[in-house]
Amino acid sequence: METGHRRRRERVHDETPLDPTYDHAAVEAVLEAHRRDPGRLLPILHDVQAHFGFVPRGSVRQLARSLGRSRAEIHGVVGFYHDLRWEPAGRRTLRLCVAESCQAAGVRALVPLVEELVGCRLGETTLDGAITLEAAYCLGLCTCSPAALLDDETVVGRLDESSVRELVTAARAEQ
Repeated sequence: METGHRRRRERVHDETPLDPTYDHAAVEAVLEAHRRDPGRLLPILHDVQAHFGFVPRGSVRQLARSLGRSRAEIHGVVGFYHDLRWEPAGRRTLRLCVAESCQAAGVRALVPLVEELVGCRLGETTLDGAITLEAAYCLGLCTCSPAALLDDETVVGRLDESSVRELVTAARAEQ
C-alpha cells in the first residue's frame, strides 16, 4: 500500500533533472538577470541557449515555475521558434530556404541531394556533429530563389546541383 508521503517523495524525485548538461544555477542566473523585464520569456530562452548551446529539457520545470507559466507553454515557445533548439547544433549550420518563393523555384527537388551530401535530413545534425541541416522559412532572397544560408554568414542564391555541392563541400572543409 502506497502512502501519500511516498508518492510525494517520488514526485520530488521525478522533478530532479535527468539532463546532465542542465545546470540549475546557470538557469537561475539567467532568470535573475531578467527579473524585471516584461515579456521576458524569449530573452530568457535565448540567454539559456547562449549559455548551453541549446535549451536543456531539464530546465523547463524551473523556467515554468519561475515565470508563472506552464511547462507546455515553455515547450510550445521553444518548438515554435526555429532559432531555439532542444539539442546542441552541429559545428556548422546550413539553412535551406523552403518558403513559397524557393519552392516555386525548385528547392524541393534539391532537398534530397542536400540531405545526401550533408548526411542527415532537414531538422537533424550529422552523427559526427559537423553540420546541422535546418529548414528556413524565408531568407529574404526571394528574387534569387532557391537560397541557403551557412552559419548566418554565407548566403547563396539561385541554388542548383552544382552550387549545392560546392556549398556542402565548403561547409565540410572549413570545420
